[in-house]
Amino acid sequence: MLFQAKKVTKRFGGLTALKEVDLEIERGEIIGLIGPNGAGKTTLFNVISGFYSPTEGNIQFEGRDVTGLKAYQTCRLGIARTFQIVKPFGNMTVLQNVMVGTFCRLRSAKVVRKEAFEILDLVGLSGKENELARSLTLPDRKRLELAKALATKPKFLLLDEVHAGLNPIEISQVLNILRRIRDEWGVTLLVIEHLMTVIMNLSERIVVLSYGEKIAEGTPEEISNDQKVIEAYLGEEDGE
Repeated sequence: MLFQAKKVTKRFGGLTALKEVDLEIERGEIIGLIGPNGAGKTTLFNVISGFYSPTEGNIQFEGRDVTGLKAYQTCRLGIARTFQIVKPFGNMTVLQNVMVGTFCRLRSAKVVRKEAFEILDLVGLSGKENELARSLTLPDRKRLELAKALATKPKFLLLDEVHAGLNPIEISQVLNILRRIRDEWGVTLLVIEHLMTVIMNLSERIVVLSYGEKIAEGTPEEISNDQKVIEAYLGEEDGE
């Protein structure tokens, strides 16, 4: 077992954003995390990655209790994440952005530079290493966000809507990149995504949150036929 969350609860004053969420993930899996807007998906990412401490519950990574660790500590253990709203270091080059992440675990500038080029090749940014990050298009900023996370050499990567705002061709390209990250780099993926065609195509197993609670878990086929999931989505009127 790579990752395990038991009865994870997160409260913000009187608001319960997560309520007793259980989650188990084996090494090498690609897991989809879906739910209506406000379901608690990003809050769960924040708790797993150390941006928030859970109010209650326990989190284990590779058999180690990581409950309440800070983000930089979980990163050093092998947990990395992307953000839905990408914010690269705009006045730095694409290569420098990736090298920042690599320096968190390496000290040799020569080795750091070499690994950064390998990551840029993987995500499809070869040839753009000397461009300023602020000049990139949205699709390339999404790729750079992914590259920055990969630079920390994660074992467990949390992806927050990496396909949002992309056209069908770009979505297909990113899907292929994610599969390579799992198959060639051995990284386990937990993916938040609102595009159901993407999540059904990519995921081996899907977890569904609604109002902070896990309401379903299963294969894409099982989830697509689950009445609770259908009601949760059809019952959503306004996004956040």
